[in-house]
Amino acid sequence: MSDMPKLKDALLDVSDKVATLTFNRDDVRNALTGTNLIDDIIDTLDWVEHSSEVNVLVITGNGKGFSSGGNVKDMHERTGMFSGSVEDIAAAYKATIQRIPLKFSEISFPVIAAINGAAVGAGFDLTGMCDIRIASTRAKFGENFVNIGLIPGDGGAYFLQRVVGYQRAAELTFTGRLFEAEEAKDIGYVLDVVEPDKLLSAATALAKEIASKPSYQVRQAKLLMRKAQVMGLPDFLDHTAIVQGTCHHTDAHKQAVAEFVKRR
Repeated sequence: MSDMPKLKDALLDVSDKVATLTFNRDDVRNALTGTNLIDDIIDTLDWVEHSSEVNVLVITGNGKGFSSGGNVKDMHERTGMFSGSVEDIAAAYKATIQRIPLKFSEISFPVIAAINGAAVGAGFDLTGMCDIRIASTRAKFGENFVNIGLIPGDGGAYFLQRVVGYQRAAELTFTGRLFEAEEAKDIGYVLDVVEPDKLLSAATALAKEIASKPSYQVRQAKLLMRKAQVMGLPDFLDHTAIVQGTCHHTDAHKQAVAEFVKRR
């Protein structure tokens, strides 16, 4: 195994080309601010992106919650990234929490969120940056920034509407209400809801299925889905044609086609 990142507030495990990143700060409900979790997330995403030994990443949390997002105690005391002038706070957001969505926009590998408990605020938005979400029956969700006089400062307004559509994203953002795992499934935010003791095994099973597919093709498929959100159809099809031509020349394609013909 190539040099894995040295994490401070999270655990990282790798098995069968699946990496599992587990937030390990239950004392603060796995808050992203005021801990080392932002750096741990960035370092893990960077490492997996350049690793030939990992095809899929699963993100989950230890303890009662997935992530409470920003540390409200620090907000109240106006310490850390929440101190200083408007310009100071804006610069702090750019230097800290906003690094996460920017890094997610760069990676090419699939990420699955295994949501074990409450995912609210920036913790909720983090799950929206993942490709697939599986929730425990104990999970709760909330784009609840407005409840404490804030807006989604971490990119949540960008990601949420891409998952559930503008109208539902608007309702969740403007009301700041909390909602349960079953509703999250009903509105298409999570793929599935499972019992707490089956959460990690369900997420890992899906991750292993994806990891068993050709890595280049899976990564290119993810990049295509991302480009489809911002490119016009003619340019998108031109790009798709080049990627497909490259895929036709890969060993994975040649071997799969040969096996298919042999079975026929």
